[in-house]
Amino acid sequence: MKPFHILFAALLAASPLSSHAQTKSWTADNGNGTFTNPLFYDEFSDPDILRVGDDYYLAGTTMHSVPGVNILHSKDLVNWEQWSYCFDRFDFSDPAFSLKDGKEVYGQGVWAPAIRYHDGKFYVFTNVNGKGLQVFIADDARGPWKHINMKGKIYDLSVLFDDDGKIYAIHGYGEVKCTELKPDFSEPVYSSERTIIPEGTGVGEGHHMYKINGWYYLISTDYRPNGRTLCSRSKNIWGPYETITITADETMGYHAAPLTQWKGRIVDDGSSFVIPQADPNATACSNAHQGGIVSTPDGQWWALLMQDFHSIGRTVDLLPVTWKDGWPMIGLEGNLGRAPRTWLKPNAPTQTPHAPYERNENFNGKTLGRVWQWNHNPDDTQWSLAKGQLRLNSMPAKQLMWARNTLTQRVIGPTSVTTVMLDARHLKPGDVAGLGNINVPCSWIGLVRKANETVLRCFQQNDNDTIDLQTFANGKLPKTIWLRLNGDFDNDKARYAYSLDGKTFVDAGPEMRLSYQLCTFQGSRTALFAFNHQGTKGGYALFDNFTVDEPLADRSHNIPYGKTFRIINLATGKPAEATTHGVLYDTHNDNNSPRTHFRFIDKGQGKVIVQCADGRYVMSSGWGIPGDVRMTKDENQAEVFLYQDFLNQEFMLMSMGKHTYIGKSPTTGSPYSMDYKGSDPARKNGAVMRWEEVK
Repeated sequence: MKPFHILFAALLAASPLSSHAQTKSWTADNGNGTFTNPLFYDEFSDPDILRVGDDYYLAGTTMHSVPGVNILHSKDLVNWEQWSYCFDRFDFSDPAFSLKDGKEVYGQGVWAPAIRYHDGKFYVFTNVNGKGLQVFIADDARGPWKHINMKGKIYDLSVLFDDDGKIYAIHGYGEVKCTELKPDFSEPVYSSERTIIPEGTGVGEGHHMYKINGWYYLISTDYRPNGRTLCSRSKNIWGPYETITITADETMGYHAAPLTQWKGRIVDDGSSFVIPQADPNATACSNAHQGGIVSTPDGQWWALLMQDFHSIGRTVDLLPVTWKDGWPMIGLEGNLGRAPRTWLKPNAPTQTPHAPYERNENFNGKTLGRVWQWNHNPDDTQWSLAKGQLRLNSMPAKQLMWARNTLTQRVIGPTSVTTVMLDARHLKPGDVAGLGNINVPCSWIGLVRKANETVLRCFQQNDNDTIDLQTFANGKLPKTIWLRLNGDFDNDKARYAYSLDGKTFVDAGPEMRLSYQLCTFQGSRTALFAFNHQGTKGGYALFDNFTVDEPLADRSHNIPYGKTFRIINLATGKPAEATTHGVLYDTHNDNNSPRTHFRFIDKGQGKVIVQCADGRYVMSSGWGIPGDVRMTKDENQAEVFLYQDFLNQEFMLMSMGKHTYIGKSPTTGSPYSMDYKGSDPARKNGAVMRWEEVK
């Protein structure tokens, strides 16, 4: 494997450093009538989905960041646009929401919102830790939103406006409770609260309640011992309920992320942090779980469930739903409980593929782009947009996690290159300003002003490692220094870099390990910051031309049409061979005969048939042993597969007839078959392959 900085060198060569236009950004839409999960390659946790007419709305958790409660809009469930936030700042007097008086609310704030529509109004219900149940009400999902603090100890809830005019909140872990809400939303009707599903039934939390054809359906998620999505149903809101599992182990080929372990306060230097090695075989709670279901106007059903994507955080998968015996099963007939990573888009008017956000920012506008969020409530007197730059005044803070007015964006994967220009000439002694990663542990690259000099420094909280990269006499400090974060978030690693001319970048410090963590309950976030570590108000920093380049966002050429290639099974490490005996097997690595050469024939919408260089095609043997794979000379008998894009030339092939995958056991010695349910977390069960072009 090539060193990390070499892998990124080619990616950076074409990266515009001062472009104001949005570069190609991840969208699930493949442009051919299919989509590939995840919907977003950045964090969007605890999704709740709603359809009103032909419009879809998605609400998600924002924890301690503001503006809070993110609302997205879509016409086709695949292409989304950021429409609003329910509030711009926490309106509680508690100083913890503003990083004041030595208090903070990391990992708290907004949890698991529920979005609903009733009698012409939109409602978003969510818990704010320590402040109780909140409701936000609007005539239009674009806002403005009216806020009511309902208080009460109700969290991770779902809300149902029932046919009899009553409003119910469903909440709790294990022991699921139902509580009626007052119609003026002043408070819950406490006397109404009853347990509707007792502890001991394997039901979890993250509830989503629906009334469909006279039945009450409750979608929930259990985490013990690993993530599963369950459905409970009853003819009565109060029960009794029967429960089944509707999906489990769907990881899309991703193992559980390493979780940061720590001792001490996460906001203090000197705390002890450990990022353990990830278990590539572990599903844990990283699989598709917690989310809602929705129907399309033409009667299709879909689920939007979150999934842990390593240091990116939790994001959203779009999964088809098949109703089976009155249950909304995730997946397709023949493979219920699992779901394709790539599938056909919902029936809807054609949309131009687009990302939800504009990530690049030149700060020329009067307001910040809506992708930005502040780390806790900002002090609006201490920042401004002027003359095409962002000005952050330096306020006292021990370190980055305590720095007020830190402006953040969710990182985007699978890889991305974030660059910003910094003018630090107005810093005062004790000031620190730069580009960081708000995660646990945190890190940054920036400039530290001392009495007679300014130091370019890289810091990693993981081991309290401080590396001074270059020192400037204060009169010799350049007007502009370019700071960069190279992130390989699928593989949980990143490295800072800097440049003095905007062209040649120098690696800054060692490669960093990243993780997901349950301290802030967020993934990695790039951060622009300025603070004074000597406890006084300082000067200010000016930021300009924030750019995010996504080298893997353009997937238009990922299916190797027109190429001849070998198919290498990731589990065996061996190429597939179309044997003369008529079955597909594997062979030794140095076999480069025509029987190991294949090509895809395009059947439209990402569908392919597989042809060997000798003219034969891959087919299924029929009903006898449904997994058996044979070779045929008749193209009409060839199996039609949907290409499942795992990026970086890795893929699976899903039979369009069976909805299962072709694969090869790494242990039994049997030939290829077509009965695999999907990938395991390590991509080593024999279903995931890599194409290797033959020149």
